[in-house]
Amino acid sequence: MSGTASDGPAVPDGPAASGGPAASGGSAASGRRELTYAVLLCLAGAGLATWTATRTWSVEVLARGALPPARQDRSGADLLPWLSALALVALAGGGAVLATRGRLRRLLGGFVALLGLAVAAGGGYGLAADPGAEAHRQWPALCLLGGLVAAGGGLLTALRGAGWPTMGARYERTARATGPDRPDGRPIAEGGNRAAWDALDRGEDPTVS
Repeated sequence: MSGTASDGPAVPDGPAASGGPAASGGSAASGRRELTYAVLLCLAGAGLATWTATRTWSVEVLARGALPPARQDRSGADLLPWLSALALVALAGGGAVLATRGRLRRLLGGFVALLGLAVAAGGGYGLAADPGAEAHRQWPALCLLGGLVAAGGGLLTALRGAGWPTMGARYERTARATGPDRPDGRPIAEGGNRAAWDALDRGEDPTVS
């Protein structure tokens, strides 16, 4: 029959069909979620490892001749002096992920992942070592867990962090797009700022069109 529409599927028009603003907005939202997860993993894991390194991992009994034996608490930082330092650096690196971008962010993520693995190795050593006295295995176990969590956040950053947004990027884009406002609320183009100052020097009101 003449004048009838074709039977093919209708193709929607607009941004959703062309992968325009709607698609890019979804990608940006996904990037922000991944950034949030990565930072939380780094901070939570490194923070847990930092705290557990200060707990008592073992108690050493010291013989004192005729006197009763003395008990000396040994924390994870006492047994492994580098453990707390690495955990603190990983904690700072997790926060720095927010302020970096692109390749630098990926390199930082890889660095945090290596730090997390080193911290986890310290926790594993605390679990496997024989202190020869009373041991508190829960703290090195939690340190091991914290190191692995921080390493996971760093690895996620190293793999996918290049495309994530940076802190304050949305505000900067909005400020550049709108520019300063006139007293009556109308925006002034950035290119017209010098002309507005020149008008003020001449005693004119640049807000009056």
